[in-house]
Parts: sequence; C-alpha cells; structure tokens
Amino acid sequence: CGNSDKPAPGAKPSTISATTPDKAVFQFLEAVRVGNDATAGQMLTKLAREKTAEMQLVVAPPGSETAKFSVGEVELLGESGAHVASTWTDIVDDGSAHTDTIVWILRKEPEGWRIAGMGTKLFDDAPPLLLNFEDPEDMIRKQRMAEEEMARRSQPAGTQPLVGQPGGVQP
Repeated sequence: CGNSDKPAPGAKPSTISATTPDKAVFQFLEAVRVGNDATAGQMLTKLAREKTAEMQLVVAPPGSETAKFSVGEVELLGESGAHVASTWTDIVDDGSAHTDTIVWILRKEPEGWRIAGMGTKLFDDAPPLLLNFEDPEDMIRKQRMAEEEMARRSQPAGTQPLVGQPGGVQP
C-alpha cells in the first residue's frame, strides 16, 4: 500500500491531515505497523489522546515488519462520524498467518478524521469486542476479560475448573 499522506515521524497532530476516514485509518495502521507510536497516538481523537496520556497508555500494539493490512469499506455516519473496515494480517508464533478483521470508529475533528475506538469479533458465538479509546479504564477492563476468555477457550476440554470448585465459576 502506498500513500503520499504518510506523516513524518514526530509530526504534530495539526500537521497530519486525514481528509477522509479511510486515509486516517491507513495513516494509523501504517504508523502501528512500523512502530511509530507517536504518529499512531496523534491519529486518535483529542479526547482519546488526553485520556490515554493521563493513564500513560499507548493505543497501538508493537510494530511488526511482517504485518500487512488493508483498508476496506467506509460507512459514513452523518457528517462527523464513520466506521472503516480493515484487515490486519501477521505471522503468529507457529509461523502461520493470522488475520484480524477490525472496524475502526472515527470522528471528524478540526484537524481531520481521528480514531475514537474499534470493534472486532473475537468469537463466533459472542458479540464483538468494542474498545472505546476515549474511556481507557473500560478499554483495559474489556481487554482483560477478552484475554481471560481466550485463555479459557484455549485450554483442552476437561481441564477447565468446574462450577463451584476452586478456580471455577462460583454459583
């Protein structure tokens, strides 16, 4: 993917011009892919930047030279909101490729389109995981719950604690 709108490392939010929601998502994902946390952070809404800074959080996974992404369909929500579909593919521990489908939640701010949150389907039998970057405490809580559920589901059958037993679900 190529884009002439890629911001320079360390660019200030006012110098990153994301004139469309899909360009904003591209700039954010490219910054994440190359490990440019500063630019990734600048692609968040002003409130998300403030709230994550208060908690000293970086809303971006570690960069990855093997990652690839694509930006898909844009759904405009009025004049100042949008959902943008994307895929993120990277190599996992066993050497195979794993793809995540993510819908980014954007808002148009004075400096351009910015990311407020994301949604992704982790399990076919559960609702999507929605992370609001403007509410980091809720985001962290939901991430922990998702990690616990992934760990639980990865255990072999028969090794999960039973209801009422130590380490199990309490009635």
